[in-house]
Amino acid sequence: MEKMTEKNETSDFDELTKKMEEEILEEAREIYTEKTLEEAYNPKNVGELETPSGAARVTGPCGDTLQMHIKVKENKIVDCKFITDGCGASMACGSVVTELVKGKTIEEALTVENKDVLSVLGGLPEENIHCSVLAVDTLRAALEDYKSKDKNKIRKRNKKERR
Repeated sequence: MEKMTEKNETSDFDELTKKMEEEILEEAREIYTEKTLEEAYNPKNVGELETPSGAARVTGPCGDTLQMHIKVKENKIVDCKFITDGCGASMACGSVVTELVKGKTIEEALTVENKDVLSVLGGLPEENIHCSVLAVDTLRAALEDYKSKDKNKIRKRNKKERR
C-alpha cells in the first residue's frame, strides 16, 4: 500500500480542480459567446470610486444587485466603476456598460440601451437578457443621482448670488 504524501495529494487536487474548471468553461461556451465569457471572467472597471459624482444600486428581478459609480467632469463621464453580487452575465453586462459610457456626455450616456450591451456581447440566452436591463437601469439611476446633485449645486450657488 502506497503512502499518500502531501505533494501527491496537492497535485491530485490541482488536477481535479483544473479538470472541473475546464468542464465548466466548456459548458459555458455552449451557452455564452466568447465575448461574454471574456467580460465575465475578466471584467473591466470593477470597484468603487472614492468620491463619485453619481451612484446607484439596483436589484434586478432575479435578485442580482449591481452598483455603479460615475465620475463626471465638464459634463463628460471620465470614470465609471461597478460591483455586483450577480452571475457571470451580470458581471459581463456591468463591464460592458462602464466601457460604453466612458468619455460620453451625460446626454449620450442616457441613450445607452440594453440592446447596445447585447450587441457588444453578441447576445445572451433569453434567461439572462434581464442582466443587460439591470446594468442599463443602474447606469440611468447613477446618472439621475448625478443630475440631482448637480441641480442642488446650482440652486445653492444661485442662493448665494442672490444674497
